[in-house]
Amino acid sequence: MTAAGPLPRDRRVAAIRAALQAAFAPTALEVRDDSHRHAGHAGAQDGRGHFDVEIASEAFAGLSPLARHRAVYDALGDLMATDIHALSIRARTPAGD
Repeated sequence: MTAAGPLPRDRRVAAIRAALQAAFAPTALEVRDDSHRHAGHAGAQDGRGHFDVEIASEAFAGLSPLARHRAVYDALGDLMATDIHALSIRARTPAGD
């Protein structure tokens, strides 16, 4: 999670979870590593992974879907450059909107 390079693959999901929990205090959070589904994909050859995030937080209230995605990217910071190649995001409020 630093400029020094990527995390070991087995620590990436935990690092993503920790960053999102710290930023959003979510009421629900699921992080899945889907990298195995993209083996051989040209974009994954640099070692970064493919992840799926479902998150519910009051912090998303009043934000557009695009603003929610930008907030998630911002919360993940350097992980987006060092560890994450692709990220699927479903960000909602606890009420489901």
